Amino acid sequence: MNAVVVALGGQPHGWTNYTAISPWNNLFLVIIVVWLQTGFAMVLFSAAIKGIPDESLEAARVDSATEIQLFFSIMIPYLMGTIISVTTTIIIFALKSFDVVWVMTGGQFGTDVIATQFYRQSFINRNSGFGSSIAIVLLVAVIPVMVYNLRRIRDEEAFR
Repeated sequence: MNAVVVALGGQPHGWTNYTAISPWNNLFLVIIVVWLQTGFAMVLFSAAIKGIPDESLEAARVDSATEIQLFFSIMIPYLMGTIISVTTTIIIFALKSFDVVWVMTGGQFGTDVIATQFYRQSFINRNSGFGSSIAIVLLVAVIPVMVYNLRRIRDEEAFR
């Protein structure tokens, strides 16, 4: 990055100085997480869209449905299982986003998440009781999402 800045006539910059970009730390972390999850989500959505029967779409077009009606009345119901799966997976990933935060900022500069707090309390401060209670809070936050997803999968299996 400094080579580009110097080539454009600027001065080199300490890019790892997180205090210089402190107001933007969380935004950059969100961009990184979105970048990590976009490929996964797009592959699943692409496969789900290709799984929509062409006959249903053609029948709606013959019945003079607009593209917006087609999207909301046919495509969204067919994609609902995929939408829920992708959403729950991304929620669980966001709740355990320790690796991105720890590698990029070490949980400093206002970027602390529950998983970095668990790591810091358990392994750095050697306060395993408080670290364990933080891990339980994380588990309690993830369980409803997992239960919902498992019930939805069980209900889908019952209809087949």
